[in-house]
Amino acid sequence: MNTFDKRRKAAEKGFEIDQATSFKIDVRANKLLGTWASNKLGHSGDEEANYIQDVIKSDFKETGREDVYRKVIDDLEGIVDEATIREVGERFYEEAKEQILSE
Repeated sequence: MNTFDKRRKAAEKGFEIDQATSFKIDVRANKLLGTWASNKLGHSGDEEANYIQDVIKSDFKETGREDVYRKVIDDLEGIVDEATIREVGERFYEEAKEQILSE
């Protein structure tokens, strides 16, 4: 294996790690947002756990965070305004990023 091949393999491995880290951050942020939204909806126990999983799963519909925001905005209609949900979501994303990168 020549130097170019070694560098290419190292770059590919770095990309995989970055993708895995990004995925973990997204899941953690969605879990935090789902927990927050579930509390706003008055859920507890299994209902809360199921709702959090629904929020996490909603992120697999399309690239980016819009699918998650859309779900939570629809679910919290009349309870919390869209701007607040987005603000809380971004705060949770930053919190999740700090948590994951410090592990």
